Amino acid sequence: MKILGLIGGISWVSTVDYYKLINTGINQKLGDLNFAECMIYSFSYGDIKKNVDAENWDNILEMITKASLSLQDGGAKAIVLCANTMHLIADRLQERLQIPVIHIATATAEAVQAKGIKKVGLIGTRFTMERDFFRDKLTERGIEVVIPEDDDREFLHYTIFEELGRNIFTDETRKRYIAIMNKLVTAGAEGIILGCTEIPMLVSDKDVDMPLFDTTAIHADAAVEFYLS
Repeated sequence: MKILGLIGGISWVSTVDYYKLINTGINQKLGDLNFAECMIYSFSYGDIKKNVDAENWDNILEMITKASLSLQDGGAKAIVLCANTMHLIADRLQERLQIPVIHIATATAEAVQAKGIKKVGLIGTRFTMERDFFRDKLTERGIEVVIPEDDDREFLHYTIFEELGRNIFTDETRKRYIAIMNKLVTAGAEGIILGCTEIPMLVSDKDVDMPLFDTTAIHADAAVEFYLS
């Protein structure tokens, strides 16, 4: 077995789900009282958010590198960044480590490809939707990506930080998310990637009639697979 190093607190709300999903997944495979051997470095979300607002990715990279090195030095054999947006610096982070960073977009792209889907909708923060770090993993596999229109992207970005990341989930916001996803289906999407680790707490398969790709669950499954390899 391999010790996992989780970088959490981005936000703590979804870090809880990572811990639960990884432990549950390992126990399902190994049974008895076998669970994950892991370490968690949890940031204060505000320290990350102010750098995200300033788009100071170099400073974020330094912060996450320091945390990752402490986990690596403590015996971790892989790093799990418990947030989609933080994967914007994942490739640069990988260059600084001697252990692998389990990439959420790679795992998600493999899951989409396994379903035979050729065109997928992507929702998440503005960075996840608009930058290449997530989308490239899909296009490399011949999967077309469609994202919401400008005002919908702004709504998603705002509510992720100001509501979901604060553990606030409302019916009004849920209805708007569902409407946004339905627009993507109208634009040709065969399924929707929930590209923020808090979104699966707001919407689920019960809310929509389309395949949903829960990046938190997919990423946790990839971590379990690594752990047991």
